[in-house]
Amino acid sequence: MAPTEGPTDFEAVTEEGPDDAGRASWERARRRGFGAAGPDRWSEDMTGDYDPPFSRASSGPGSSNTGPSPQTPHLPDYMADEGAGGQAQSDAGAAEYSDEELAAARADWSDFPAPRGHGPLLTSPVPRVPNRGFTPGPQPQDDGEREDPQYHRSSVTAAIPIPGRRERDWHGNIRKLEHQLLGAERTLTYRQMASRMGVSTHSARRLWRALGFPNLDEDIKAFTEADADALARMVELVRDGHLNQEAAISLTRSVGQMTDRMVVWQIEALVEDKIANERLTDAQARSQVVEELPQLIEPVQQLMNYAWRRQLSAALQRLTVRVESGLASLSRSRDGTEDDAPLPLARAVGFADLVSYTSLSRQMNERTLAQMVQRFESRCAEIISIGGGRLVKTVGDEVLYNAETPEAGAEIALALSESMAADDVLPQARVSVVWGRVLSRMGDIYGPTVNLAARLTGIADPGTVLVDEATAEALEVTEDYLLVPQPPRLVRGFGEVSPHLLLRANGSGISLDSH
Repeated sequence: MAPTEGPTDFEAVTEEGPDDAGRASWERARRRGFGAAGPDRWSEDMTGDYDPPFSRASSGPGSSNTGPSPQTPHLPDYMADEGAGGQAQSDAGAAEYSDEELAAARADWSDFPAPRGHGPLLTSPVPRVPNRGFTPGPQPQDDGEREDPQYHRSSVTAAIPIPGRRERDWHGNIRKLEHQLLGAERTLTYRQMASRMGVSTHSARRLWRALGFPNLDEDIKAFTEADADALARMVELVRDGHLNQEAAISLTRSVGQMTDRMVVWQIEALVEDKIANERLTDAQARSQVVEELPQLIEPVQQLMNYAWRRQLSAALQRLTVRVESGLASLSRSRDGTEDDAPLPLARAVGFADLVSYTSLSRQMNERTLAQMVQRFESRCAEIISIGGGRLVKTVGDEVLYNAETPEAGAEIALALSESMAADDVLPQARVSVVWGRVLSRMGDIYGPTVNLAARLTGIADPGTVLVDEATAEALEVTEDYLLVPQPPRLVRGFGEVSPHLLLRANGSGISLDSH
């Protein structure tokens, strides 16, 4: 299979010259106030007796240039404050952070890396680590919440909160869940992951960002072997000629964006269930969700895999097999000069917009507002699915959908309007539907048809459905609808438009109870 146009391959793995790599590493360390070895091993770097590796003054680790570097970072002020006189710098260089203590500190709090340019993701509290500046001594208990203290803290560190037992248990559960989800420890840096994938670090970053994750510092071990294996699959598709580079990035981005929205939805649904049915606070609900998620991962993952295959099968029919029949139906009422004529898909595009949502939301508390939005979205999704349409997206108080025929679009629009009007909780809705051509990209739809449907929703009266003149002509061939002409309106971007009020003439429409 020949690749489509565009870049045909990711950048091959390359090794930066030691001179450039050393200078970049040293410069990052200098800006942070640490030596090139990083913050976990700075003792020799802080004494001024360290030469940056691979600098212009030295040809590499074996260079005879061993003198002090003029770029050696000075001791940070907060460290110079501790200690006595001229011994401050050398004392700092001899800090008593053993490997065991550092491991205990990380295990006691968090092993989550920080995104590039930010501090730690979890900034408070910070674990206690025995070190210079701490002296043994008693400390009052905090209602049984804190561990038995072992140290007095100096004035420099006294303001840093210490995690209590409950907080440590909470983050311990988070760590265990993360390890279960990732399936491996974070042992790889960007460069190491890229090496396993057989691409440059630039290409590895592009794929990682496409999944929706931020850039990280190159020296942070933030990636697992599973990360490298998953991204390597996309690289293989490019190397085998099935995709070009941009198509691979787009597919990766589709997975990242959809799964990001999906997991947020799922977590918040579980939290809301705990709050509503078990009368828990928000914090208590989230803690319980973390404890119960391990039992839900496998069944939800199985459902997701099956649903993806089922949706792919449906999309193949909708976006390939039935495309020609839709275009043929649309062409009977058109002459080919319309603004949307070049676009490839014939679709009925509809919007539904809750009336007075903004003013109502200001009067509601958080829980009531969430219940109203969830009720609206659930009702719309059910009607659109039963009517044979596709819910494209929801934006607060508005839903966008499409259908393959003007009749299906009209039935969904009428059902949405009628359902909102009959609901005791939801306000009425303004609804519109327009039959025309659209462009489908990145899970969304675009084109003049979409814009006109949005404009008609804005001028519709509460509880009504509006269509444009061309859609009215397409629906007049059936006796199921009554189209009532409305006075012409000036619509931004379209000039004068002749809207029609869509009413039901025959039939009962979509029935929620019978499906």
